[in-house]
Amino acid sequence: MARSFLGKLKRGLFMTHTEFLEKAGEALRRTGPVEPADIDRLEEALIASDAGVELSLRLVEKLRNEIRSGRITTAEDLRPAVREQLLTLLRNAEEAQSPHEPSSRPRITLLVGVNGTGKTTTAAKLAKRKQEHGASVILAAADTFRAAAVDQLEIWAERVGTPVVSQQEGADPAAVVFDAISAARSKDIDEVLVDTAGRLHTHANLMKELEKVRKVAGREVPGAPQEVLLVLDATTGSNGIEQAQRFGAVAGVTGVVLTKLDGTAKGGVILAIADSLKLPVRWVGVGEDVDDLLPFEPEDFVDSLLEVNAGDTPDETV
Repeated sequence: MARSFLGKLKRGLFMTHTEFLEKAGEALRRTGPVEPADIDRLEEALIASDAGVELSLRLVEKLRNEIRSGRITTAEDLRPAVREQLLTLLRNAEEAQSPHEPSSRPRITLLVGVNGTGKTTTAAKLAKRKQEHGASVILAAADTFRAAAVDQLEIWAERVGTPVVSQQEGADPAAVVFDAISAARSKDIDEVLVDTAGRLHTHANLMKELEKVRKVAGREVPGAPQEVLLVLDATTGSNGIEQAQRFGAVAGVTGVVLTKLDGTAKGGVILAIADSLKLPVRWVGVGEDVDDLLPFEPEDFVDSLLEVNAGDTPDETV
């Protein structure tokens, strides 16, 4: 049977979950009066998962205030209190960056980020998800700088049954986007997903090229791009925050795709992104298969992180 989304997310978070519970598990499992050591364990677990030192200290200070005020009295009160704090943080980020609906079609989404984060495969996987929900999609191969980038996208696009608009290597990425929008209009296609070149966020010329792509999209479709997704490699942990800050300034990032979540214990970076950048994680990559891109659900993430049945293998069946 196919694995449920929640089962896949639990599997993807298994390393982060295990690391978190190694440090905080006793605090979350205990019964009886809450003790200072419980809060210390939670603080250590948050920092170890790459939630960030500042955020971790702030979260545990809120818990200490609730203990002092009498709202938390027992160890059993800790899990729901932590859950509420984390959900509030993630929901606030979602509300701060709600994607706006286009006033005209096609809807345009840019995928941006540095080399090696998985933008090309993410573009194709995202196309498949959107098609499964009834949208027609076309891919724009705007990564014209990297050798074989177009070939890679076309191979993935064939797997998911999505058309691709491309030009020769070295072509103007903005011209590719223009052609993709024209093709979408002529074929009455709902959405254009743009796979941009992997850019070092410190490379001024390439960042200007990305800005040009945005301008072309906005000129052709009022209000476009409706979404700009920054693709980050979860294994980099909090090092991805600087990337997000630089791309946000140039590209107008509205959300994050966190790839390779299944290969790291640093999944707490999702909390750091929401807190420091006020950016929601829209999608998470939890494997190499074409179906391993999952829509991010704050409740599922928090519950998977705080699940106290340590040692259990995440369910794989519906």
